Amino acid sequence: MQAFTNTISTTMVLILLGMVVLLMLTAHVIGDSVRENLVVTVVLQEDVSTGEAQKLQKQLCAKPYVNSIEYVSKEQALKEHVESMGIDPSEFLEANPFSISMELSMKADYSNNDSLLWIEKELEEMKPVSEVTYQKDLVRNLNRNLTRASLILLGIAALLVIVSLSLINSTVKLNVYNHRFVIHTMKLIGAEWGYIRRPFLISSFWIGMASAVLADGILLGLVMWAARYDEAVLQYVTERNMLIMAGSVLAVGLLITVVCTYVSVTRQLYKRAERLY
Repeated sequence: MQAFTNTISTTMVLILLGMVVLLMLTAHVIGDSVRENLVVTVVLQEDVSTGEAQKLQKQLCAKPYVNSIEYVSKEQALKEHVESMGIDPSEFLEANPFSISMELSMKADYSNNDSLLWIEKELEEMKPVSEVTYQKDLVRNLNRNLTRASLILLGIAALLVIVSLSLINSTVKLNVYNHRFVIHTMKLIGAEWGYIRRPFLISSFWIGMASAVLADGILLGLVMWAARYDEAVLQYVTERNMLIMAGSVLAVGLLITVVCTYVSVTRQLYKRAERLY
C-alpha cells in the first residue's frame, strides 16, 4: 500500500516536471517559427532578365541562412499592388514600374540583428541586386521580447524543478524513515550496509520506473487529447520534443528516487539508537 502511495505521489510530481520540460521545448519551437516568418526582400535591377533572376534564386537557395524563397515576378508584384491599393500605376505610367523581387525567409538561427546585418551586406554585393530591405525595428523588438520570454520561462522552470525534486526527496525520506527500526535492527545483527540498502534501492528503482511510465503515458494522452481539438498542437509539440520529455521524465524518475533512497538509508545507518525515537 505504501509503495502504491509513493508511486502515485511521485507520478504527480513527474507529470509536473514533464509539463515544464515540454513547455520549454514548445516555447523554443514557437520562437523559431516566429523568427522564420521574418522576411528579407531582395529587389533586383529593372533591366534584369528572368533567366538571370532564376539563376540568382538558385544561388540564394544554396545559402545556409535561407529557409525558403518566394519568387515575385513583375506581373505578380503589379497584381498584388492593384489588389491592395486599388490603383493600377501602369495605366498612367504606360509601363510596369515594378522590378522582379524575392522574399527570403531566414532560418531561425540567422534571424537576429547581427546576422541580418552581414547577410544584408552580402546580398547587396550580388550583381543583379538593387536593394535589400527588412523591418529592422521588428527584428530588434521580436528578438528582445523572445529573449525576455525565454528568461521568464527558464526562471519558472527552474523553480518548478526545485519544487519537484524537493517533493520527490521528501516522499523517499518519509518511506525510509518509516523503516528506520528495521534498518537499525539489521545493522545490530551485523548486516553489511550494502545488503541493507539493496532492497530499498530495488524498491525505489521500480517505483521510479512505474512513476515515470505512468507520467509519460498521462502526458502523451493529454497531448493527443489536445490535438483532437486543435491539430496545430502537433505542429509545436513535435515528436522529437515528446521523446526528449519522456526521456527526461524517465531519467529524473529513476535517478532522483534511487539517489534520494541511497542518501536517506545511509543517514539512517549513521544514526544512533537514541536518535531513532
